[in-house]
Amino acid sequence: MTQDEGTTGTDGTTAEGRTTEGRTTTEDGTATGGRTAAADGTAAQAADGHAPSRRSLLGWGGAGLALGAVAAGGTAAALRTGGDAQPAGADATSRSAVAFHGRHQAGIASAVQDRLHFASFDVTTDDRDELIALLKEWTKAAARMTAGDTIGDGAVGGLAEAPPDDTGEALGLPPSRLTLTFGIGPTLFEKDGKDRFGIKDRRPDALIDLPQFPGDNLDKARSNGDLCVQACADDPQVAVHAIRNLARIGFGKVAIRWSQLGFGKTSSTTPDAQTPRNMFGFKDGTHNLAGTDTAALDQHVWVADREAKGKESWMAGGSYLVARRIRMHIETWDRTSRKEQEDIFGRDKGEGAPAGRKHERDTPHLKSMLPTSHVRLAHPDSNGGIRILRRGYSFTDGTDGLGRLDAGLFFLAYQRDVRHGFVPLQQRLAANDALNEYIQHVGSAVFAVPPGVRNADDWWGRELFA
Repeated sequence: MTQDEGTTGTDGTTAEGRTTEGRTTTEDGTATGGRTAAADGTAAQAADGHAPSRRSLLGWGGAGLALGAVAAGGTAAALRTGGDAQPAGADATSRSAVAFHGRHQAGIASAVQDRLHFASFDVTTDDRDELIALLKEWTKAAARMTAGDTIGDGAVGGLAEAPPDDTGEALGLPPSRLTLTFGIGPTLFEKDGKDRFGIKDRRPDALIDLPQFPGDNLDKARSNGDLCVQACADDPQVAVHAIRNLARIGFGKVAIRWSQLGFGKTSSTTPDAQTPRNMFGFKDGTHNLAGTDTAALDQHVWVADREAKGKESWMAGGSYLVARRIRMHIETWDRTSRKEQEDIFGRDKGEGAPAGRKHERDTPHLKSMLPTSHVRLAHPDSNGGIRILRRGYSFTDGTDGLGRLDAGLFFLAYQRDVRHGFVPLQQRLAANDALNEYIQHVGSAVFAVPPGVRNADDWWGRELFA
């Protein structure tokens, strides 16, 4: 089951409380750019003083920029100028912007986009003030990029003798529903016994170090991290542009520890959307939490105000993220009979109906499935009602050197408390799931995801460092 982004109320906020700041919100809860075009076809400066959006800069830059857009793949955009520049096939949804400000961070319960660039960062500075200054600058940049704006003076403004403020590969592209979701790992609080930034005593109890699960074969180079940013968009270049620019801004203060590109969302949060399929060809996320189900989100995803007290007060309205890189043994799976595949999942491969049922969304009859089937083991009725919100993506990263696809699932799960969400669920799956013969967890990380940025004066992690 899945969700749409909240609709806009008369006060200009979404159902999740995120302000649209002058942009018109569409039926799926995203906001279209609210800047008007000047008579020459370029975008006029916004009333709030923002620089022109990247959607308008093709009209400012002339033929040279248009050729650059063609080289980057934006052929249709390069043939147009000003605010109407859109890539081929772009529709109203892909042109829209998801509101950045609100009680909760976007990119959690928001309608899931098709592309992902996830990055984990190590903090390389030991200076608390430098880190705070970076988080403020990151937040400002994130707000602009999610709105479809360039950073600072953009890719073509400012002094020609200096590097531009924006790397420019998203010039002419729409916002593509970009969301940037920020998280904090356990090692930011303490590393090698050192209280790095004076926040050791504010580490939430729920931000645990994940245990080693049976079958794990974790690569340290693809695990953990001090900070993370999850960039989701309907255009991969927009997502990559966002991470690239945050990494550039953070040079000398942070460094990317590892990152992961993803495509073809494997779970949806919108109930009326077609259920996506994973790399094994099965529908995934049929009964995922719906972003419109506020009661379920409050129960299973958001940290409640009453729980966030004392050292954990800064997490009220936040959530906890588990990221796992799961390698799928594609070649072995592809030689397995369809009946065995369906027995392993507990669903048929075509319709996605649970074993013994006719339709995908029919209530599963768990006893009709094998005791080792994935659906039966993962179902809330088998786990004391445990539910997590999944936002996973497929990935293919070439081959492993032995001619086998390095492909699988980049699993992302949000929950109110990792100790009562992912950990007991994964312990059960790791011990009994028949799917384990065909998958292996090779990367792992856990992050505390603070509440949303409330307004232009707020910033990622402000209450933690207060």
